Amino acid sequence: MALNKKPTTGMRDILPEEMRIREYVQNVISETYAKFGFTRIETPCVENIGNLTSKQGGDNEKLIFKILKRGEKLDVANAATEEEVVDGGLRYDLTVPLVRYYSNNSANLPTPFKALQMGNVWRADRPQRGRYRQFMQCDIDILGEPSNLAEIELILATTTTLGKLGFKNFEIRINERRILKAMAAYAGFSEDSYDSVFITLDKMDKIGLDGVKAELLENGFAEDSVDKYLKLFENNDTTSEGIRKIADVLGDFLDAEIRENLIEIIDSVESTKQAEFKMVFDPTLVRGMGYYTGTIFEIAIPEFGGSCGGGGRYDKMVGKFTGNDVPACGFSIGFERIVLLLTESGFKVPGEAGKVAYLIEKGIGGEKLCEIIAKAQKAREDGKQVLVVRMNKNKKFQKEQLNAQGYEDFEEFFK
Repeated sequence: MALNKKPTTGMRDILPEEMRIREYVQNVISETYAKFGFTRIETPCVENIGNLTSKQGGDNEKLIFKILKRGEKLDVANAATEEEVVDGGLRYDLTVPLVRYYSNNSANLPTPFKALQMGNVWRADRPQRGRYRQFMQCDIDILGEPSNLAEIELILATTTTLGKLGFKNFEIRINERRILKAMAAYAGFSEDSYDSVFITLDKMDKIGLDGVKAELLENGFAEDSVDKYLKLFENNDTTSEGIRKIADVLGDFLDAEIRENLIEIIDSVESTKQAEFKMVFDPTLVRGMGYYTGTIFEIAIPEFGGSCGGGGRYDKMVGKFTGNDVPACGFSIGFERIVLLLTESGFKVPGEAGKVAYLIEKGIGGEKLCEIIAKAQKAREDGKQVLVVRMNKNKKFQKEQLNAQGYEDFEEFFK
């Protein structure tokens, strides 16, 4: 039986044209983030299964590709539970590995530590447009900075990068987990029901205010609490003033410092940004990761119609490893979705070195072949990209293929 030539479901082969775009995007990301003081690090793609299932990753923990123990440690026949045969898993994001990395190496790292990671992650998710089971993530994180300087720097670095990639008129939607909790408390929901309420609230953009109300009532919440809660979302002011309006209604349920902290982030970014985008206060923004403790944000690019990245503050996560909490905040750019949008728009990598193809007639060899290769070597030293290939019988089709790869100049050599 012939072997299967197609990639595993949810994974894909990347052709040269897209690979050039991916490399370009990675270079822009690396160069831009480096100017903001972020340092490139790398973590293993495999993590201890206990770290991955520590209730830090939300629904992603249901999507882990688990790895069996190896050799004599693997005893499937006598295993009563999965834990007896599994000891590792492929990472589902870069945040859990980063926190483990920081916890293990903090004595040798500066404070604050500004980290950049780019690498593949794996989730056993349902594949769809812009979503795969193996995909690249690009994260920047700041550990050890308790003030909102971390959020401001992360947002400015990310949006500057998007601007350099040609994106305009996108939005950074921002909210605060403590505002979410204050709104729920104000409405009269019990603290142990917050997660259920937020799961429904997170569907606001899909089912609308009426749909959220219907689902909350269906889940058994009191109509008075539901009405009081949803009235908070009738304010459509997405500016800093919108935060003040909600804070005025919440009164003592929300600490004034939390309100002013979020307003300062929005105003600081708006007054210093370099890219063309808008900061939007979105009180319905939830973000499902279990580790967020404060500010949360997402990138919304109109051309995609969904989130193209996000992040937030996770001040309690390092303490899970070390026993001592360390302030931390991160932002992940939606690499795969950005590449998809660039590819679909016909994006061409700018500033590529001149690409020349030397087509050599079959039969040329010896001294003449050496002369051609020497000429190619000299052109490469001068900064050109030179492909040396034998001339096909169908030369026209060969040139069309090379054209599609970016080769616009041709030199032909005959016997």
